[in-house]
Amino acid sequence: MLEAPTAGRSTAPRKSPTDFSLLEQWLSSQGRRPFSFQRQVWMSYLAGESGLIHAATGTGKTLAAWGGPLIEWMLERSRNSDPGSPSAPSVKRRRDAPGLRVLWITPLRALASDTLEALREPLDALALPWTLETRTSDTSGAVRARQRRRLPTALITTPESLSLLLSREDSTEKFASLRLVVVDEWHELLGTKRGVQVELALARLRTLRPEVRTWGLSATIGNLEQARAALMGQSTEQASRIVRGEEPKDVVVDALVPPVIERFPWAGHLGTQMLPLVLQAIEEGESAIVFTNTRSQTEIWYQALLAARPEWAGSIALHHGSLDRRTRDWVENNLRAGRLRCVVATSSLDLGVDFSPVDRVLQIGSPKGVARLLQRAGRSGHRPGAISRVTCVPTQVLELIEVAAARDGIIAGAIESRLPLQRPLDVLVQHVVTVACGGGFIPDELLAEVRGTQAYATLRDDEWNWVMDFVTHGGAALGAYPEYSRVVRRNGLCTVDDPATAKRHRMSIGTIVGDADIAVQYLRGPRLGSVEESFIARLKPGDRFIFAGKPLEFVRVREMKAWVRRAPSARGAIPRWMGSRLPLSGELAARIRTRLEEASRGEFRGPEMQALRPIMAVQAKWSRIPAANELLIERVRTREGHHLFFFPFEGRLVHEGLAALFAYRMSRLCKITFSTAANDYGIELLSADPAPLDEALAGGLLSEDDLLADVPASLNATEMAKRQFREIARVSGLIFPGLPRSGKTARQLQASSGLFFDVFMRYDPGNLLLTQAHREVLERQLESSRLGRTLERLSRSSILTTEPPRTPPLAFPLLVDRTRQRVSSESITDRIRRMQLVLERAADKIR
Repeated sequence: MLEAPTAGRSTAPRKSPTDFSLLEQWLSSQGRRPFSFQRQVWMSYLAGESGLIHAATGTGKTLAAWGGPLIEWMLERSRNSDPGSPSAPSVKRRRDAPGLRVLWITPLRALASDTLEALREPLDALALPWTLETRTSDTSGAVRARQRRRLPTALITTPESLSLLLSREDSTEKFASLRLVVVDEWHELLGTKRGVQVELALARLRTLRPEVRTWGLSATIGNLEQARAALMGQSTEQASRIVRGEEPKDVVVDALVPPVIERFPWAGHLGTQMLPLVLQAIEEGESAIVFTNTRSQTEIWYQALLAARPEWAGSIALHHGSLDRRTRDWVENNLRAGRLRCVVATSSLDLGVDFSPVDRVLQIGSPKGVARLLQRAGRSGHRPGAISRVTCVPTQVLELIEVAAARDGIIAGAIESRLPLQRPLDVLVQHVVTVACGGGFIPDELLAEVRGTQAYATLRDDEWNWVMDFVTHGGAALGAYPEYSRVVRRNGLCTVDDPATAKRHRMSIGTIVGDADIAVQYLRGPRLGSVEESFIARLKPGDRFIFAGKPLEFVRVREMKAWVRRAPSARGAIPRWMGSRLPLSGELAARIRTRLEEASRGEFRGPEMQALRPIMAVQAKWSRIPAANELLIERVRTREGHHLFFFPFEGRLVHEGLAALFAYRMSRLCKITFSTAANDYGIELLSADPAPLDEALAGGLLSEDDLLADVPASLNATEMAKRQFREIARVSGLIFPGLPRSGKTARQLQASSGLFFDVFMRYDPGNLLLTQAHREVLERQLESSRLGRTLERLSRSSILTTEPPRTPPLAFPLLVDRTRQRVSSESITDRIRRMQLVLERAADKIR
């Protein structure tokens, strides 16, 4: 469906369908025809319009965006050539090709090669004299040098590499012939600092080339209009529209149900016990992708599958963002060619362009969100009109509720929204220095340009003045240090004059995505990939770990590389990467509460809920199953003390904030100390003495009042902000990660950022980067806005307080999570099994 333009107007005439003949002929030779939404995008592009294409994965968004500039060039060529002259041959020399016309931004470098192949196919078939290349952090030095002299006709790049191009003094000339910017997988960038980086880059390109058109591609997002507005900016005069794909795909969501249902499950208790069922599912087809939520899970499942089916060696692979580029390319190429039986992957294969569909897609663990599951389902039947199927594999039995809830969300079209970020000043500081490097700017003109983005539309004058003071003088605390006066102003023009400053800045642009990674390389052999330095720092020479599917022995760290040798066995630790705890989305949480309300009425729709009947029976007998408008609070007395279990069902991040908030508010009523635990379903507060629950509820335990004061007071907010400031310091250029081979470690960078934090707190407490650090802690680590909405919902809910004789099934995982924090890994499983056995016997007695 083609929606009416929402901004500006177009005066260019619409092209007739016959203008698409060459592209349609090529599609016909492939046994295909263009979908109506693709033709509508082509017409809109040729009419000078921009827009956002929203269509299911595998339904042709890439060709919809790519066809327009191809048709445009063919029309221009036909108008400028003699009617009887032959078509121009494919270009043989780079200098004979047209200049840069299309800039294609991809969120992941791993997608660049896939996108390259997809764009090259019609380009070659139509014999257009264009050059097509990629530019990411994986691009070789020789190709980068060639591109510095002359960019290709179409360039596939990442947000960071685009910023690097904009930092060059000849950026105006480089983009002089640009016609189109495509932002692929816009929903993945929206709501992140990299998305803000794209917004700023687009605003700069529109200043350099006011006629440039922008088209975004998105598959799974709930707030389409907001996504369009963020992509187009505030000041563009072009018409823009949302084009929806007309070929919705049928999606089948099912689950592998464990053969034995334990009535007291805990997080991860199934482990790889589901392996036989997973193997059976893979063997039902010729190809499969097994998705996991973390890279460490990917390594675990790859090893388990290979150990169970050693004959699959060579036809099974793993894929995640920490692997070396050559390894990723090998996996992607063999997957595309249909030579792999199975690939175990993270979100690195969530996205991308059309490739041969796999027969089965399996999701290990809860997807944590409706959109994520829908995106991964699209890898199966990844072509227009095909049915997509995803099979979920629970890592604990209660995740079956989440599978049923996610299916409900897909049927209802309840896709999560991605809310744009507002005014991250560290990204703005970086961008201002980038523009200063790229030929310079006049402050008032750049301010108008920046305010043309949605992210900075409400940027205040005092904030802009602070940014300018910070980049020109280092702010109030760093004015005495010349190295922090990065931008100089002469005759009204702001530039970076010092070549060393410009070099350091360009090397720091990638820090928006830079986790402190360290390369993993054989002593005599190739580079395997990279892992967080925090993991390597825990290793001693001789320690073994699994990485890239290989057993490795750690030797030493030197020149920012972890040198390893092949270990004789796979016994060892699996790398634990940062950011592995995905929060439960608000949409999925709401659907879970609805499913539980049905269970409270004795309704168990679908095989997943039927499998949970034994668990729900014990929960209802010992306590209650809450309805969607009820808050269940369980009081349980054990040898450890007095437990309070709250079940808001809002996700781990919100619950961590609630746990600290509830403990803080009750501690103000009487002197009491709590131990806390939180998961996606609820929180636990454990104390030696009974907590003043009734008094706290009457006194506003669930109130939104004073939330912004109570939440920081309930946590070590300053220490959390100090940790968050490390990222802000890197992005804003306060700390420099070092030249290649400089050996600067993450620990040194952390110490440097901590020093800046302490200096600012003492001598420049009004520093806006400090304010940002505190704000990001509340929003990114505790989801404070969602926490406020949760309290509003809970304050309107009915309170169900029960006193179960034993720990009920919903509370048991919380008990286990807290126990894990203080019991060694060698004994934790045995202890939990003993706890389970006691509860199972008690449950048997009440049947």
